Amino acid sequence: MLILSFKEGHDGAVAAIEDGKLLFSLEAEKDSCPRYDRLTADLLVRAGDRLGRHPDVVAIGGWVKGWHSVEPPTRTGYFGVGPGSVSDEAGTFFGRETRIFSSTHERSHIMTAYGLGPVPEGQPCYCLVWEGNIGSFYRIDESGHVTHLEHVLTDPGNKYAYLFALADPRFPDLPGHFRFQDAGKQMALTGFAERGAVLPEEKELIEYLLDQEGILLNLPKNKVSWSPYHNIGIQTQEYKNLAAKFSDAIFARFYDYAAEHLTEGLPLLISGGCGLNCEWNRRWADCELFPYVFVPPCPNDSGSALGTAIDAQLHYTGSARVTWDVYAGEEFVEDAAFDPSLYDVRPLDHAEVARFLEQGNLIGWVQGRYEMGPRALGNRSILAAPFSKETHTRLNAVKQRESYRPIAPICLESDAHRWFSGGLPDPHMLYFGDVRTDALQAVTHVDGSARIQTVTPEQNPEIARLLTAFRDFTGYSVLCNTSLNFSGRGFINRTSDLVAYGEQHGLDGYVVKDEFVTRKSS
Repeated sequence: MLILSFKEGHDGAVAAIEDGKLLFSLEAEKDSCPRYDRLTADLLVRAGDRLGRHPDVVAIGGWVKGWHSVEPPTRTGYFGVGPGSVSDEAGTFFGRETRIFSSTHERSHIMTAYGLGPVPEGQPCYCLVWEGNIGSFYRIDESGHVTHLEHVLTDPGNKYAYLFALADPRFPDLPGHFRFQDAGKQMALTGFAERGAVLPEEKELIEYLLDQEGILLNLPKNKVSWSPYHNIGIQTQEYKNLAAKFSDAIFARFYDYAAEHLTEGLPLLISGGCGLNCEWNRRWADCELFPYVFVPPCPNDSGSALGTAIDAQLHYTGSARVTWDVYAGEEFVEDAAFDPSLYDVRPLDHAEVARFLEQGNLIGWVQGRYEMGPRALGNRSILAAPFSKETHTRLNAVKQRESYRPIAPICLESDAHRWFSGGLPDPHMLYFGDVRTDALQAVTHVDGSARIQTVTPEQNPEIARLLTAFRDFTGYSVLCNTSLNFSGRGFINRTSDLVAYGEQHGLDGYVVKDEFVTRKSS
């Protein structure tokens, strides 16, 4: 059975599954398109070109006619897991008879984690979906039937990001306005907090925000001007302290419910955009309430097309199991050549590249198909040596990011315990660990943490070979790893963009497939 699935709205994507195997998951933002982009005609054509035959099922994720979850639904809509959350009807697709399936956006998150996760068929589990609008626990039974257990908190992701907007004088007083990137920035800033007791003015604001319903549409900033944190500035210590306490309060709402009610000893699956919060993921993994915790590499809406495809497979076959690889995107497009008058191009030698990095250079690294989800996992990366704070500063300048944003390390899984603790192994960069050495200054956040990615030769042979070669020179199989993308756009996926990016931002070299490229000496 061939299933072709679409996710409309922001983080648009197209995915295909055939007979229980993921063929691809393509995202609208990738190939230097705007971050969080909606489905485009070009992406649909590229997806269709990858199929060898007409799909048996077209799966359409439920969504809304607009930007906010409360707007009129399309297909099965945004919310729900019970009756009416799944539809199946006969239809046509490009003039041929095809089953047309749809299930809610809420179900897409659940099924992303369930289908990609390690829970054996026939074993029940719990699932937490926390994202911009949904904050609920579920139980999935032996047959894959989903039961909603508890709505814990409305808008957990939107509330988390709202605090950043409230403190930022640049954020306007407009109901419904939001910035997707604020949550990640706030996660970085919580690391700067000075821990202490919750102050009365902090407690008042935290409880007020957590009690809101429909916070984006109903609470413009000017309605919270009574708070001393209104427009206080995101770089103030007062805001950083509050941000950490607000994060603790959101997590506590969910943890307290889980500790009291999720007592069967089942594993926990986590999905939704809050599944990208590495601190919360680490707390779930360490809380000892569950035998294990699984977060997919695409827990946010970038994985929703895939989740709907998995839901369709479950509906028609009774099985949600999918074999998959995180490198499920498109191959790199070589649409231009490196100018031989400006660049030296030679066969890839991992030892030569390792020495080049050890000398302080930055390279754009391109291998295979791009990663699904928002994190660069060694196929569309900027790499650098991890030892100096100056490298951290330079990388953030190249990325046009704020100076407080951390840079992640990539490390051989077999060596990771030597330099990091907590959350290991972590092939999809979803947990915070602690750095155990002072040598890795470029990847150590102010609180001593790092968002580690571990790799094995089986998962990614080329980056593993480079890390091994770098260890031979330096003693450390660790590199800085940040995404290869223009500011505000998805991963670079063609040579012309790569060269333009390197010229604009001062990359020192490139590895594209089996070639190593450096600038000619002046």
